[in-house]
Formats: sequence, C-alpha cells, structure tokens
Amino acid sequence: MSIAKEFKEFVSKGNVIDLAVGVIIGASFGKIITSLVDDVIMPSIGYLTGGVDFADKKIVLVGADAVNKGEEVAIRYGKFFNTFLQFFIVAICIFAIIKTINSLKRKEAVAPTVPVVPTREEVLLTDIRDILRSGRS
Repeated sequence: MSIAKEFKEFVSKGNVIDLAVGVIIGASFGKIITSLVDDVIMPSIGYLTGGVDFADKKIVLVGADAVNKGEEVAIRYGKFFNTFLQFFIVAICIFAIIKTINSLKRKEAVAPTVPVVPTREEVLLTDIRDILRSGRS
C-alpha cells in the first residue's frame, strides 16, 4: 500500500476529523478565555485592589542597562497570575462540560425499559410449545 493511500485512509477516518474540529474549537475557546481574563476579570480585580494592574507586576533582578544594551531580568509574577487564572477558568469550564455530559449519559442509562408484553399469538405459540415438550396432547 502506498504512503498516499495510507494517508488518505488515515485522514478519511472520523477520529481525525473530530480531533481537528476539537483543536480548532479549543484554540478559539482559549482566545475567549484569554480575553475574559485580560479584559473583564483582571480589570475588575485591579479596580477592587485600587487600580493595580497585575500584568505589569514583576520583581526586577537586574535592571536594564542602556549603555551596554543589557535587557532587564525580572520575574513577572503578574503574567503568571493571569495565565494561572486563565487555566483555572478553562479547567472549571471543562469540568462543567464533562459533568453535564456524564449526567446526560446517566439519564440515558437509567431510563426504565418497558417490559415487552407478548402478543396473543406469541402466548398461544408458547402454550403449544410447552404442551409439545411435556408430551401431552
């Protein structure tokens, strides 16, 4: 089998398409969460903390040196806090989605099955079968 045929067979399987759709939706979802954190949540937290912008928070280890063209070395804990908050929100959303899907699956599994009532013909045929097995006439 040629590589082109194998690749075509691989791509034509449903799992690859599902994965691609999941990655695209996931990337878009990530952008939405980033905007939510950066544009809605962090400004609100900044307002509540007296105008503090966490994205700019850092601990400078070595200052920038314009003469020797040295760059600033700093621990940017504010950006880390924003990223952690984004992760936390994504984790909560995924948890909620999985919990909802699992509860829907449980409802499907718990749905009571209605006992099948045999038709009149089936009852008669069962009686005939039982009579023939017992040897009575």
